[in-house]
Amino acid sequence: MTKRILSCMQPTNRLQLGNYLGALKNWVKLQDEAKDGVSNQCLYGAVDLHAITNGHDPAALANATRETAAAYIAAGVDPSRSYIFAQSHVPQHAQLNWLLSSMTQMGKLERMTQFKDKAGKNAERASLGLFAYPVLMAADILLYKATHVPVGEDQKQHLELTRDIASVFNEKYANGEEYFPLPEPYIMGTATRVMSLRDGTQKMSKSAESDMSRINLTDDADMIAKKFKKAKTDQGNVPASDAEGEGRPEAMNLIGIYAALSDTDMQVVMNEFGGQQFSALKTALSDLAVAKLSPITTRMNELMGDVAEIDAILKAGAEKAQELTQPTLDDVYRMMGFLRG
Repeated sequence: MTKRILSCMQPTNRLQLGNYLGALKNWVKLQDEAKDGVSNQCLYGAVDLHAITNGHDPAALANATRETAAAYIAAGVDPSRSYIFAQSHVPQHAQLNWLLSSMTQMGKLERMTQFKDKAGKNAERASLGLFAYPVLMAADILLYKATHVPVGEDQKQHLELTRDIASVFNEKYANGEEYFPLPEPYIMGTATRVMSLRDGTQKMSKSAESDMSRINLTDDADMIAKKFKKAKTDQGNVPASDAEGEGRPEAMNLIGIYAALSDTDMQVVMNEFGGQQFSALKTALSDLAVAKLSPITTRMNELMGDVAEIDAILKAGAEKAQELTQPTLDDVYRMMGFLRG
C-alpha cells in the first residue's frame, strides 16, 4: 500500500529557515518514511504558475525556480526516489485547472481568506489568476490523485475546496464513484512555526521587507550569526518554562527554533538556557544553525553553479510527472464528454 503525497512551494524570493523547518525537513522524512507496510510516493513541485498570480519579475522567475529545486535537493530530497518538477513543465496542470474551473462556484472562491488578504482593498484590480488560485491548487493535487497533502493553517481552506471540487466531479461525471480520492491533510507531528526575528508575532517570510527578519538558506555563517545576535528580544532572561514565556513571543520563537534544529523539546531547551541572558542562547543558536544549514547552503551553491544539472533534474522530473498525469487527464476529458483523437 502506498500514500501519494504532494507538496509544493512557490519560487518567489529566497527560501528561508521557516521553509526548511516547516516543510523541507519534513519532506525528507516523508520520503524516507514507511509505517506498517505503507510507503510514501512523494511529489514535490516548484509551482511557478502560482508565482505569477500577484505580480512577478520575469527576469528572475526561471532562476528562482532553479533555486527552489536546488533547495529541495540540498535539504535531502532525492530525485531518484521523489518527483521534483516545475509546475509549468507539466502542461496537464493548466489543462485540468480549466476543466475544474467549470465546476467551481464563484461564491466559494469569494470566501477564500487568502484572496482577501492578498488582494486587500484592491480586490477589483486583482488578477483572475489570484482569484482562481485555489482551483489551480486543486488541479495540482487531483491531477496526481494525491491521497495526502501536508498543509499549514493558511492552506486548510484551500484543501477543503479541493475536496469539494473532487466530490462535485465524482458525483457529476463518475456516477458517484470515487474517481478522484478526497485528499487528506498530512500532519507531521508538532508543526514548527518559525516567526520573524524582528517581530515574534509575524511568520518568518521570504518576502518580508527586512532581510534581517529571516535566515535565508543561502546566508553564510557570518550573516547567520549577525542576524541572531540582532534578533529582537525583551529585557528579561531566557524563560525557564511556558509560564515564564507567556506574552514573550520573541523569546519563545528563539527557543522554538533551537528546539526544531536540535530535534528536541522546547522544555529541554528552557532547562538548559532558562535564567541566562539571551546572548548565551543566541550564540548557541547561531552555532547550531550554521552546523545544520551550512551543508545545505554549500550544496545549493554547487547546484546553482551548474544550472545544466538542475535543468536536467527538472526535465527528468517533468517527464515522469507527465507519464503519471496524462492518463488522468485523458480520463477526465473522456468522462466530461470531449471528443478525443
